[in-house]
Amino acid sequence: MPSTTVVVGSKVGLHARPASLLVKASSNSGLSVTVSKPGETGVNAASLLSVLSLGVKMGESIEINVANGDNADELLAELVDIVSRDHDE
Repeated sequence: MPSTTVVVGSKVGLHARPASLLVKASSNSGLSVTVSKPGETGVNAASLLSVLSLGVKMGESIEINVANGDNADELLAELVDIVSRDHDE
């Protein structure tokens, strides 16, 4: 199961646009993806409400876990790119 920790880059945190991009990429992948604050229980990354419920702010870290499967490493890299960028400029 590929996983990593990434710092949220958007000024508004993991909310609105960056959260919807994360959810869309996770949903379209066909793989199970969870996100969480470090040390906390993960939520389904394909659920916008679940992702928003984390309340992650800019500069905070999240853990992303992708189930094993075709293109899991590529999906993880895509999700890291989404989370680490500021999409609100």
